[in-house]
Amino acid sequence: MLTPGMTYDEVYNSFQWHIPEYYNIGVDICDKWAGRGKRLALIYVEESGRVVNYTFRDLKNLSNQLANGLRAANIGLGDRLGILLPQCPETALSHIAAYKVGAVAIPLFTLFGTDALEYRLSNSEARAIVTDAANLPKIMEIRDRLPALQTILVTGSRQYEDVQNFWRLIEKGSPDFQPVNSGADDPALIIYTSGTTGPPKGALHAHRTLLGHLPGVEFPHNFFPRENDLFWTPADWAWIGGLIDVLFPSWHHGIPVLAHRAKKFDPEEAFHLIAKYHVRNAFMPPTALKLMRQVPDPQSRHSYHMRSIGSGGETLGEELLDWGREVMGLTINEFYGQTECNLIVGCCADVMEIRPGSMGRAIPGHVVDVIDAKGRPVPQGTVGEIAVQRPDPVMFLEYWGNPEATRKKFIGDWLLTGDLARKDADGYFWFNGRTDDVITSAGYRIGPAEIEDCLMKHPAVAMVAVIGSPDEVRTEIVKAFIVPKADVTPGPKVAEDIKTFVKTRLAAHEYPREIEFVNELPLTATGKIMRRELKKLEIDRKSNT
Repeated sequence: MLTPGMTYDEVYNSFQWHIPEYYNIGVDICDKWAGRGKRLALIYVEESGRVVNYTFRDLKNLSNQLANGLRAANIGLGDRLGILLPQCPETALSHIAAYKVGAVAIPLFTLFGTDALEYRLSNSEARAIVTDAANLPKIMEIRDRLPALQTILVTGSRQYEDVQNFWRLIEKGSPDFQPVNSGADDPALIIYTSGTTGPPKGALHAHRTLLGHLPGVEFPHNFFPRENDLFWTPADWAWIGGLIDVLFPSWHHGIPVLAHRAKKFDPEEAFHLIAKYHVRNAFMPPTALKLMRQVPDPQSRHSYHMRSIGSGGETLGEELLDWGREVMGLTINEFYGQTECNLIVGCCADVMEIRPGSMGRAIPGHVVDVIDAKGRPVPQGTVGEIAVQRPDPVMFLEYWGNPEATRKKFIGDWLLTGDLARKDADGYFWFNGRTDDVITSAGYRIGPAEIEDCLMKHPAVAMVAVIGSPDEVRTEIVKAFIVPKADVTPGPKVAEDIKTFVKTRLAAHEYPREIEFVNELPLTATGKIMRRELKKLEIDRKSNT
């Protein structure tokens, strides 16, 4: 646990890992708190508005009952368990029970279609899955193509043929259970990557990954936890950002979490939840923050007093930082990581200067640098690939069933992130773009992040994505897909004004030579802009003309 009252250098240089030989996530986030009275663990706000509270003792008893049920269904050590559920108590109970029996959990987005689910369940050879009535038809449609899948558990009260009821299985189980004595390096969960460079890959993580995540949560949330902290995120718990950036670290520290299964993110409702339930800490993807920024005068309708907001997934710009200080009363701390090695760079306003546009500095406990293609650190200010030195407890074990992809992820002891950045003299990292997002124009290598940040400052722009569009002369030109603000009528005059706006603020070769106004941008289930979809669309268009 990080200690406040020191400088960044003191915090970083004094940090030491303490990873025990044996460690089980399920026991850590649940059982160790169960004997401490009626300590609140979860506030669950149902779609109907009904609120159900769970204590750590509740979680222990229910997860033990479920663990006994899983064991009775012959699900145990090393077996893969898919969890296709939204942000709800059953999701948490499934994870805890899986870890207690020594199984490997597979978080799955409820937005996935049948093809996406079939690929992940087939690739992992999942033996069981927990889902709800809304998503059960998807599983039943592909069940015959999943020979390893033997057990399907469905939440809710309704009975289905050939499917076991989640809660009835719990009712049959004893609250007494002896968890598996897992080693810290034993497999715990598989989280599939977004598949930006081919089919999704299953990043296999050990139980120790939670311990590896802790400084990356404590640091950007201004030395979390503090008295009266309460955490919430709109991010799905199927995403590493919702699960291991919020839920698990909070329960490791005995801090309650707010859960709400919203069908769609509503920025007005976000302010309502924060105020009503006294949320003190939140992980908010930049897309959510941009939507909240469009809510007029929220202070006049909501009374809130937050202590920390962390954000990751896309680079924050100066506009969002200024909005956070003015409207939320705090400095939003940015952090960076990826599925294979998460929360390795970040900001902490309590101990360091926040430099707009920067991802921050290396999180205590992690050795991070910018390297070249041969694995050598590059000079300060030079663009290279962000890399993390192993061993590191937050680092994945391997890609499931893909040793070749695992091998290519490393150069020597450096894990390659696939993200480009430069590091300045003070150790701040400045994101330049994905290696596959980089725009090559007239000999220049251009990252989209800085251009998008500049465009977001224009009064007509609500959201934006920048890509490289094929061009016979320049190889690629910068193109911006822009969602205009509600009161803006898009047209050539607005487009020219935006181009001039960028041209006068960034380098001449960086302004968008093409602008296309759109109603929405393609987003992943976690709210990240899918630039590759826009790029594919643009390539297809130009190849057909």
